[in-house]
Amino acid sequence: MNAIVDSTSGARAKPAAPGWRALALRAPNGRAVLLALLPPLLGLGLLVLVWQLVSASNGNFPSPFVTWDAAVKLFADPFYSNGPNDQGIGWNILASLKRVALGFGLAALAGIPLGFLIGRSRFLAGMCNPIVSLLRPVSPLAWLPIGLLVFKAANPAAIWAIFICSIWPMIINTAVGVQRVPQDYMNVARVLNLSEWKIFTTILLPSVLPYMLTGVRLAIGTAWLVIVAAEMLTGGVGIGFWVWDEWNNLNVPHIIIAIVVIGVVGLVLEQALVALARAVTYEESGS
Repeated sequence: MNAIVDSTSGARAKPAAPGWRALALRAPNGRAVLLALLPPLLGLGLLVLVWQLVSASNGNFPSPFVTWDAAVKLFADPFYSNGPNDQGIGWNILASLKRVALGFGLAALAGIPLGFLIGRSRFLAGMCNPIVSLLRPVSPLAWLPIGLLVFKAANPAAIWAIFICSIWPMIINTAVGVQRVPQDYMNVARVLNLSEWKIFTTILLPSVLPYMLTGVRLAIGTAWLVIVAAEMLTGGVGIGFWVWDEWNNLNVPHIIIAIVVIGVVGLVLEQALVALARAVTYEESGS
């Protein structure tokens, strides 16, 4: 009614506040939220149901309720310390993350520059491709004795195993990204007589970044897989050793809790890198 009065009187109608309209458009409706949450909740419910059926048919396998009760007690004090061989699950997770950070960081420092060099030089690619193809399929645990032999200690040997298994995805993806840079870009750079540093910062790095981050994301998943297996063999403090120690104590609920924790930490690491990749890359919007 007010709008009619305003139009007839010649006064300009006041538009709705753009902020509220934008918020209304962005706000997800209830049906979309339900459709997004329903499948994963049904999947988790089915998993718990199968778990309950397995525990009902096998008396040695703990039920979801027993495991939940053990988890509540375990996470009531995750950072207790009763000596080097009896520490809370929080200290064990932090020790594993520290090893992964060291091994993964060293692999990134060595693998990404090497991938750029291999991608830029056909001669270097010919030299390195057979070595990468030969060593990449080797099982992570096969590298552990080499680390023990060289470093004479369990902790650097575990970091070595993470390093050697994380480096391959970063080398391969970075090199492939460099090789797929359009030749036209490089021809323009040659015509403009750009320096190697200018080519790297203005052409190679923006083009290779999505490939490089894919390699980094694959490498972090591999590193987290390797550390659990390596710590089972090397001992000390860490989530892998904690799982093995609980197996020796026949504490199956704690083993199941550790499996869930390992999965959650791995998921968080991967999603953090996915978020980083989205933040530093761009997507072409369809017009």
